[in-house]
Formats: sequence, C-alpha cells, structure tokens
Amino acid sequence: MVFSSITFLLYFLPVTLITAFLIPSVKGKNIVLLVMSLLFYAWGEPVYVLLMLISIGGNYLLVRLMSELKDRGEKVRSCLSVIVIWNLAILGFYKYANMLIRFAGLISGVRLKPLELSLPIGISFYTFQALSYVIDVYRGKAACQKKILPFALYITMFPQLIAGPIVKYTDIEERLENRRVTLSGFGKGAERFIFGLSKKVLLANTLGAVFTGISGMLPETRTVLQVWLGAFSYAFQIYFDFSGYSDMTIGLGYMLGFRFPENFRYPYMASSVTDFWRRWHISLSSWFRDYIYIPLGGNRVSAGKHIRNLLIVWALTGLWHGASLNFVLWGLYYALFLILEKYVWGAFLERHRAFGRFFTLLIVLFGWVLFSFTDFQSMSAFFLQMFGVGTAGFADRASWYLLKTSAVTLLLGAAVSTPFPKAVFSLLRNRARIPALILLAGMLVLSLAYLVYQSYNPFLYFRF
Repeated sequence: MVFSSITFLLYFLPVTLITAFLIPSVKGKNIVLLVMSLLFYAWGEPVYVLLMLISIGGNYLLVRLMSELKDRGEKVRSCLSVIVIWNLAILGFYKYANMLIRFAGLISGVRLKPLELSLPIGISFYTFQALSYVIDVYRGKAACQKKILPFALYITMFPQLIAGPIVKYTDIEERLENRRVTLSGFGKGAERFIFGLSKKVLLANTLGAVFTGISGMLPETRTVLQVWLGAFSYAFQIYFDFSGYSDMTIGLGYMLGFRFPENFRYPYMASSVTDFWRRWHISLSSWFRDYIYIPLGGNRVSAGKHIRNLLIVWALTGLWHGASLNFVLWGLYYALFLILEKYVWGAFLERHRAFGRFFTLLIVLFGWVLFSFTDFQSMSAFFLQMFGVGTAGFADRASWYLLKTSAVTLLLGAAVSTPFPKAVFSLLRNRARIPALILLAGMLVLSLAYLVYQSYNPFLYFRF
C-alpha cells in the first residue's frame, strides 16, 4: 500500500485516524497503530511481516541483554558487534545477495543462478532505524526500552516505514508513551499531507511520465532537446516523489501526535554539493554522519584520511540506495565533488554563490542520470546525447510539442522547488483563511481525480 492510493486515502487512513482520536489511552493508541502498521506493511507482501517481526524481537531481546550486561559493569562491545552484524546480515542477504552472485559469476566465468528473492519494502529504512537505536543505547544516548510495544511501534510505524525520514529512537521516545492527538495537530498535519500528496501526484507523476516516455525511446530517435527535457523531468520527479512522501509522513505524524524530523530543505537552491547534501534526504545524511563518518574520524584527521572517510561513506551511501554498480558510482561521484570542494574550489563557490547554484544544479542533474539507469549502455548513450552525440539532431517537431505540453508543469516544478509558494500560502492562510481552505480542498480533489483516472503512479524509493 502507498499513501498516494485510493485504498489508503479513503479507507485505511480515515479508519486509523478516527480510531486513534477516539481511544483515550496512549497504550490503546499504540496497539491500534501497531496493528494498522503491520496491516499496512502486509498489504503488498504479507510474508515479509514475519521478517519484520524477527527483526523487532531480535533487536529488542539482544539490546536488553546488552543493557543488562552494561549495567553490571561488563564490557559489551562484542555484544554490540553481534547485534550490528545480525542486522546487516538480514539486510545484506535480501538486498545484496543477487548482486554478489552476479559479481561472483563474472569473476569465475560460471553462470550462477540468482536467488528468487523480492526486496522487502522499506527494509533499508527500518534496519537503519533499528541500528540507530542499538548504537545509541550502547553509547548511553538512549535508554533501553523495557516494553516491547513502544519498541515494536518505533520500528513498524507506517507513516515513515517505507520512505523515511529515518527517525532516531530519541526523536520520538517520549511521544511513544506520552502524546495527545489534537484537532490543531490534525489541522496542521492535514495541510502538510495535502501539499505532499499534490507534489507526489500532480508534479512527480506527471513529470515522471515525461521521463519514462523519453528514456523508453530508441536512443537514435531522441533529440538533444528531448534528452535535456528528460533529465530535468527526472530531477523534478525524484524530488517531488520523495519530498512529497516526506511531507505526507510529517503530516501524518502531526495528525497522530508525533513530530518527525524534516527531510528536505529546497535542495535545488543549493550553492554547492556540500550544501545540497545538507538539504537532500537530511535524515540519511545525518545517519551516515553520526554512525559512520564521525566514528571514522570525520574531518578531524589528516587530508588523506579525510578523503578515505568521504570515499567510504559515499560508497556506502550509494550502496544503501540499491544493489547495482550504478548506485555505488553515483555515491563515489558525489564523494569526488565533495573532495574537490573541500580542497580545490570550495572558497571560490563560497564567494560566487550565483555561479555555485548553477554549477551545483548541473552536477546534480548529471548525477541523476547516473542514478536513474542501471544499464550502463543506456546510461552512456543518454549522457552522450546530452552533448549532442548520437542524437537525431537538436530538435524536431515532436520535441517542440513535448516542450510545449510540459512547459507549464516544469515551470511549476521549478517554482515549488523554492520557498516562494509556501510563503505565499502562509500569507494567504493568515489573512484569508477561507480562500486558503478552498485552495487546499481543490488540491486534494485534483489529486484524487488524478488517482482515479490515471494509472501511472510509481514510487521510486520502493526499491530502496
């Protein structure tokens, strides 16, 4: 089940919200939310609910054991290692086993049959959440949760289960056992949810259809204009797809009495690659910073070790996104530019922010081409065509027609990628509440109409 579906919007969500609002006790709310979260996860692949329950039970029991040993003054580093390896083994088996089999086949020259495994939805997200809890308890930054219900809800909570943001246990520890569902929180959350749904359905889906059409063409029939339209369309699709889901998650959190961290901060306005990654998928960047980069020494080491740390973190960041070489290259691609900014041209970009924004946007745009194609032949053909190599010319009648029909959506996407629309709506809401509510209602109706009449409704981060 996904948020942008009629089943979720008209059936699952109303039942969950009404029940959560009517049940007075936090324990009762937690039980309902846990049951609904498991149902949400089981909707598409019920067999993997068992895997999630194993992850919950294993982490709960092992961390309690680690905590008890620590309280007795015993060393628990080996216990921590066992828990971390256990979590990574589950993630690695389901996500990377087939990649390793393909790699072994390539090295040995033997044709090896891949395992018949589908990737459990959201496994990267809930595994990283479990690991953050494990490590924070070991470090003494979080208390060991003695009750299974709050811990199980932390791992399974449906708003951020399949697409993040990656929530640390300490972010919601208090609200798991002490929260209120209020009308004001519901109103704030509903507004945020509708904005996220509109971004996902009206912008991401529309521009995603443009990219799908262009990338699916025979390479020799594409023009330069079509290729660049495709690149911009994909850049907007993945941003509005993912940030739209993050907005919906944060909105659902408000409606249910939680406060989830922000995950995006207008990344396409970044003035450098460093700035971009302070704005894009903030919870993932923070996770790698806190649990990998800083323990390796961060930037408080020699230049050589700092470069090593960046390469390790960004190779892992790429690998987290998918079991394919293009994701690793995408991560190392960003590591290269971060190293160059740190040691070569960072000061120049700081002084010339207008140029920095343009330069960063180009880097990000090329990066999305690396990200979007798992097939290297298709990827290289698309890259070369951005510079006019192997195309059917600069433009043809079909290209101009595509530009004409996509221009309004692309311009709207560019506008929504800035703080301006949000500022305008805030001004409208404060000065003319009724027109603001009518606008929100109109956005919701348009989104529902799209979902009823259009079948194109992918979610890119399902594969992660």
